[in-house]
Amino acid sequence: MQKTESRPRTERTAQDLRPITLERGVAPYAEGSCLVSFGSTRVLCTASVEDGVPGWKKGRGEGWLTAEYAMLPRATRTRTSRERSQLGGRTQEIQRLIGRSVRAMLDDFKFGEFTVKLDCDVLLADGGTRTAAITGASVAIVDAFDWMVQAGKLAQTPIKRRVAAVSVGVIDGEVRLDLDYEEDVRAEVDMNVVMSSAQQFVEVQGTGEHGTFDRKQLDELLDLAIAGIKTLDGEQGKALAR
Repeated sequence: MQKTESRPRTERTAQDLRPITLERGVAPYAEGSCLVSFGSTRVLCTASVEDGVPGWKKGRGEGWLTAEYAMLPRATRTRTSRERSQLGGRTQEIQRLIGRSVRAMLDDFKFGEFTVKLDCDVLLADGGTRTAAITGASVAIVDAFDWMVQAGKLAQTPIKRRVAAVSVGVIDGEVRLDLDYEEDVRAEVDMNVVMSSAQQFVEVQGTGEHGTFDRKQLDELLDLAIAGIKTLDGEQGKALAR
């Protein structure tokens, strides 16, 4: 099990990330795994390699990469029921975002008819679960494809870049980075930003939750998110270099 952790802060300014931790290899049966922490938020990301692809991709010689997201019943302050028969709208939205984000790590799916299934399970939710999931999932997927190379299933990894994500928002007129739960529920503006390690945007989701925002604030939010994602990318690199 390999671990990297950002330097802890006793006081967090509006421009600071929460303490970030990335632990690799925490699920020994998975081909890739990472336990990611953004402050108190903790998400277990596992990447599983399976032979075969969905029916609509069979016969093309291409693989597939997909994601699922779930939250444990007591990951939150009050118990939430397990989604057994049907996924809620929020869960579907988040897992689609994660899937789109991690597929941006590849230029194509020409790695043979294998499916990499990513599971992101929230152990503790204190804001930013989707951004933490994307950041940890990227590490797990890199390890899963490296495992495929080592196992002789692939000649080389199809990974071209990593992805990472962070939330930003406006609270009491102030632009802040990496919102925890208390900040998120108070935010006038809430935004999630996903970027690649090549500093290209993958997805930007911004909403005026309790107000509106102008172009100046939008630029400030994006600038702060870019700075935060650069730090996250550095943490991913440190974790994978160990």
